[in-house]
Amino acid sequence: MSKRILVVDDNATNLKLASVVLEMEGYEVLHAEDADDALARLHESVPDLILMDIALPGMDGLELTRLIKTNPQTSAIPIVALSAFAMKGDEEKAMASGCNGYITKPINTRTFPAQVLAYLKKGDL
Repeated sequence: MSKRILVVDDNATNLKLASVVLEMEGYEVLHAEDADDALARLHESVPDLILMDIALPGMDGLELTRLIKTNPQTSAIPIVALSAFAMKGDEEKAMASGCNGYITKPINTRTFPAQVLAYLKKGDL
């Protein structure tokens, strides 16, 4: 059975690129464009990994991560921040909010599948 990944990103181009790359690797990809959409997807299906954009409209990705991590039904899902923020301290903020990893955007389509696989393997431990 293929792993299910929820990609949360309000930018349609970034969402499509990540989805296409992951689908080519055989993953089932769920999409969400904002926090409300992501929470609705989580009620429908529990993914094996969440790729979380930090700069979402309304509730940002860090706040959404904290919310997901406080829910016993979703707290064990690994969450990897996907962010265009590359300032010193941004990765630390993501990790402090409960993220299990950090990938900068734009994603490198050559290395992205291996990065995702590494986080999935960590989640399987």
